[in-house]
Amino acid sequence: MSRLQLEDFYYMAEDIIDDMDEDDYGRAGGDMDAHEYDMLTKVTDTSSSQARKGKDIQGIPWERLNITREDYRLTRLEQYKNYENIPASGDAVVKECKQMEKGGNYYEFFHNTRLLRNLVWATSKHDVYLMSNYSVMHWSSLSCHLSEILNFSGHVAPTEKHPGSLLEGFTQTQISTLAVKDNFMVAGGFQGELTFKHLDRKGVAFCTRTTYDDNAITNAIEIYDSLRGGINFMAANNDCSMREYDTERFQLLNHLRFPWPVNHTSVSPDRRLITVVGDSLDGLLVDLQNGKTVATVVGHLDYSFASAWHPDGRIFATGNQDKTCRVWDVRNLSRPVATLKGNLGAIRSIRFSSDGQFMVAAEPADFVHVYSTCADYEKRQEIDFFGEISGVSLSPDDESLYIGIWDRTYASLLQYNKRHTYAYLDSYL
Repeated sequence: MSRLQLEDFYYMAEDIIDDMDEDDYGRAGGDMDAHEYDMLTKVTDTSSSQARKGKDIQGIPWERLNITREDYRLTRLEQYKNYENIPASGDAVVKECKQMEKGGNYYEFFHNTRLLRNLVWATSKHDVYLMSNYSVMHWSSLSCHLSEILNFSGHVAPTEKHPGSLLEGFTQTQISTLAVKDNFMVAGGFQGELTFKHLDRKGVAFCTRTTYDDNAITNAIEIYDSLRGGINFMAANNDCSMREYDTERFQLLNHLRFPWPVNHTSVSPDRRLITVVGDSLDGLLVDLQNGKTVATVVGHLDYSFASAWHPDGRIFATGNQDKTCRVWDVRNLSRPVATLKGNLGAIRSIRFSSDGQFMVAAEPADFVHVYSTCADYEKRQEIDFFGEISGVSLSPDDESLYIGIWDRTYASLLQYNKRHTYAYLDSYL
């Protein structure tokens, strides 16, 4: 994804957010004064009990707006502009898409916290890490406490010495992507920066700049257990590369080059294969040990931005600007197992639950879909809200689903808790 595309994406987000600005904040009796407007937009957190009583999960006061939720939803569906590199790619896939039964209810709304963007990672059902402006923040849903982990607005430099680490560090790093697992955090920047931190230690352990190319955006990072028993991380970059590092000495273990910018990579559960998707209609399956392409995945009609593996190691999914999430079986890649269409735009984030029962697919805005893998992806829960999606994350035990929403007024972190067959189990969560 080019820097220009990314800027277009955010400009589009600004335009959409403007849709719900002053024009919709009037009353039947006339325009609001400044005090009334401030009171209307002073949004508070929403609890599950309030939501059950009818309060909007984002705290949007529809009863005081000049438009109903239903009408605004129709407007968004009609007017949202999906960014496409291949013109009309989203319209061309309609016949291929699987007919899905809507109405699944796998995760129940629990809490909406008034937080800002950008990327979201849950390390437990109660602990979430996300970007807010220049800072990596930690949110505890148990204590309802928000704390700053690392601030990139000033100067950030490593406190440890490792070969290849930039001891001078970085200043005012714009973070483009984030990954957090256990006590490890890696942040990637728009200029190819990588910053590694141990969450249980003070300071930063490692800083490096992967490339000095003009097109240097770090698009995605994944932290994972390596075959050798340690913890590694890999970074997908716009300079057409994927780089793999260890977290002990921060050595560059692998540097794989491709013919197009790499938007996302994901490691198979057996740590032997990676999916590689980017500014190409086709995706790749690559042997992580030798870097050789073992298969090409053909079917999407535009560029891809997301991928994820089912825990069984046979199934993986890819998300694309053609508005589809396609599910594949490595044993037969001639056609997808399922082609699942979004409502508004590209599928930009995919997560499988650790037990393999669910797949979560996020659009750029307004919709997150939770598919039942046991029902061959034919049943889904549709989570409906308003705002650009800054990230989705399932907790490691699958008990909580977190959704980050970017919006000038209604930016927030939505928390959904897994529904159980026996309701009394919820009291233990």
